[in-house]
Amino acid sequence: MSRARILARPIVGAAALCAVVALAPMSSAAPAESAPLAAATCWATHYGPIPAGALTASGEVFDNNANTAATSLTRNPQLPFGTRVEVTNVANGKSLVVRVNDRGTFQQTPQEPKCLDLTDGAFSRLGGSLDPDAGHIVVTQQVLS
Repeated sequence: MSRARILARPIVGAAALCAVVALAPMSSAAPAESAPLAAATCWATHYGPIPAGALTASGEVFDNNANTAATSLTRNPQLPFGTRVEVTNVANGKSLVVRVNDRGTFQQTPQEPKCLDLTDGAFSRLGGSLDPDAGHIVVTQQVLS
């Protein structure tokens, strides 16, 4: 048997396997339309010092003590302004509901995606430290509406 035929057999077999996998039907289980989105783990950060009178991306005057947040620009699709999200600190179980009224400019990291930039007040109520060296907490988020 020629060397070309010996090498061709595994290549043909691999191609056939790829074709079978590509043509296999996807799972037919569809999620229920009324089911809430599953909680996802990510990093929540806090704004830090913002000048008085600053506006959020939604046009609201920024209040660093409100239960509001910026959603990450890396999120696809973006959470619309007004979306309520239940945020739970994984380390201590504290949770609260925040309303999205801003867009963040932060990037995702390979370790954990950064999903929310909370006001300093909301971040503190969840048990986060405002010390810049401890400027994030691992949270779960549940989109409510």
